[in-house]
Amino acid sequence: MSDDDSLLWRRERSEQVADCRVFKVRRDHSADPREGRVHDFYVIEAPDWINVIPLTKTGEVVLIEQYRHGAEAVSLEIPGGMVDPGEEPPETAARELFEETGYEASEVVLLGKTRPNPAIQNNWIHTFLARGVEHRREPANDSTEWTRVRLEPLARIPSLIREGHIDHSLVVMAFQWLALSGLPEGK
Repeated sequence: MSDDDSLLWRRERSEQVADCRVFKVRRDHSADPREGRVHDFYVIEAPDWINVIPLTKTGEVVLIEQYRHGAEAVSLEIPGGMVDPGEEPPETAARELFEETGYEASEVVLLGKTRPNPAIQNNWIHTFLARGVEHRREPANDSTEWTRVRLEPLARIPSLIREGHIDHSLVVMAFQWLALSGLPEGK
């Protein structure tokens, strides 16, 4: 590893330019470490997120289908959401799983965490495996969130990704964490 100090930009000042309910945008004025010239950079300040891969005792993945405004299409995903203030990521994983699917897990295990886009975002996404999930009720489907539950065998997930049925990059990354984990799926 090299000395990172030569790559560090020094933030001269910052200002908030937008408050968009689920994230804020700030403009940083930062000095180039080579010659000290100041440039503007925009940063999305967001709370940490979670994604959770819910597996039933029979090895099915509990997926959700929901409309996504950015893509203007229905997306096939795993449950996920923002970590609320005062909440720990494992609690968020269990809460989001229950709210979005109506399933509860016997165990929630951290698979890993990554930065969604460190070029412009300051947050982390924590990816969990929820094992032994069981249906308890219908999804909450309140406010602006409306989901439909879909069960798929875990073995079918790579095909769903290859065929473009699962195209959300953070969901694809979650299944990569699962593949790297070496954990026995759903047992």
